[in-house]
Amino acid sequence: MLGIKRSFSALMLTAGLLSAQTALAQGTLRIGMTAADIPLTTGQTDQGGEGMRFMGYTVYDSLIEWDLTSADKPSTLIPGLATEWAVDAEDKTKWIFKIREGVKFHDGSDFTAESAVWNLDKLLDDTSEQYDPRQAAQGKSRIPAVASYRAIDPLTLEITTKTPDATLPYQLAWILMSSKANWEAHGKDWEQVAMEPSGTGPWKLEEFVPRERAEMVPFAEYWDETRVPKLDKMVLIPLPEPNARSAALLSGQVDWIEAPAPDTIPAMTANGFVISSNAYPHNWTWHLSRLEGSPWNDIRVRKAANLAIDREGMGALLGGLMVPAKGFLPPGSQWFGKPSFDVRYDPDEARRLLAEAGYGPDKPLKVKALISPSGSGQMLPLPMNEYIQQNLAEVGIDVEFMVVEWNQMINLWRAGAADPAVEGSQSINFTYFIQDPFTGLIRHLSCDLIAPNGTNWGHYCDPEMEELFTKIRNTFDPAEQDEVMRRTHEKFVDDALFLMVTHDVAPRAMSPKVKGFVQAQNWYQNFSSITME
Repeated sequence: MLGIKRSFSALMLTAGLLSAQTALAQGTLRIGMTAADIPLTTGQTDQGGEGMRFMGYTVYDSLIEWDLTSADKPSTLIPGLATEWAVDAEDKTKWIFKIREGVKFHDGSDFTAESAVWNLDKLLDDTSEQYDPRQAAQGKSRIPAVASYRAIDPLTLEITTKTPDATLPYQLAWILMSSKANWEAHGKDWEQVAMEPSGTGPWKLEEFVPRERAEMVPFAEYWDETRVPKLDKMVLIPLPEPNARSAALLSGQVDWIEAPAPDTIPAMTANGFVISSNAYPHNWTWHLSRLEGSPWNDIRVRKAANLAIDREGMGALLGGLMVPAKGFLPPGSQWFGKPSFDVRYDPDEARRLLAEAGYGPDKPLKVKALISPSGSGQMLPLPMNEYIQQNLAEVGIDVEFMVVEWNQMINLWRAGAADPAVEGSQSINFTYFIQDPFTGLIRHLSCDLIAPNGTNWGHYCDPEMEELFTKIRNTFDPAEQDEVMRRTHEKFVDDALFLMVTHDVAPRAMSPKVKGFVQAQNWYQNFSSITME
């Protein structure tokens, strides 16, 4: 079992060691992240979705973005650096994007269609002068549909896909645009750019110290006046341990923390701190290996594991800040469908299925799982995985953990279940952004995206699923695509393709001095409306 020490005084000491340079100032918001380091600053961020949240959509923009203005409805795609886009009526592989006129990078250079081509090359063309392996590792797998691209004129971009793919706009929402002029001014050296990056986003990175802090200030000339930040400064501080984050907030070292420790929430609310949460498209799963010899190839084992998890009990562990999983997508999703397998807590049925598969008290099933101690969207991974370990042991599944730091976990996720570095692990505890057809379903199980070519970690490949994925990509009518999505999710659930545990509600705790924040139903958030009282 994993040991988890909880020493409040020690955690307060940890919080007290935060840099004196993050001292309280007028109009400064200090955020305690779950990441152990400052996300990559050059454009395509690392540190998972949290990296995109705090260093991606703050300093940079994408061609297409998410509407983060409402707490009451799911986010939808909206124009970003592209004002409009459309697929060719005769050739469904060709897309035209109209580039927003007058957009400037932080260094004063212009954003044009050529800028977009240069940025795509930095991720996809390893022969280009600006190709960056670190950014490519983060961004290449996000745009598998892209075959070629060209600037027709300064304000018109053409992208051609390998096959017709209606999910391209969702894919491009991940791709962030860096300044070519800034890269050239820094000797064409991405390591130098990292210290003084230039995007087109509403925030400029003013200073950062690895593993300590990053400081951002508003970009007053930002193209969207409604998103020019109202704060004087925003400071990011890595605090991967949940109790350390909570202690830092309670002691006034920070003003905002991601994922507070549930057992500290009563003390926070009693002292006037605000707990903000909202449903959003997220799941907390074990992604299962389907390599030859993996026990997860047996559907009886997969279903047994899903039936062994007491999700209501886990809710108590998390202070109620979760939605129990009934599938891969949240129960209220428009794509949930009507699966026949009921994901529930039924340990007796789990034992029966395991016995049918040849396991029992005298022959327990042994599995190995990759987990992290913290990370973007990982909620509280150590106590949650301990809980799962106990649940599975009760039905005859013995779990061994391989615990690695979050960024290393991301590397192992991209490497895939067959990579020697996973040391024989047959599952990986990874949370997923499930906002759209591609990132929600296709990229995890598509045959052409088997790791390391994509993020199909488990090497799953099924002809029936491939047919559904092809229909999603070729269905450009939204209502018809929704129906295909429902059928696809039904197969996810009926075949028990993941260990489906819970959905997060993105809890964050903040000082009552923080005003104007609207928590969107999204992994990403808009910090421009925030003020400090």
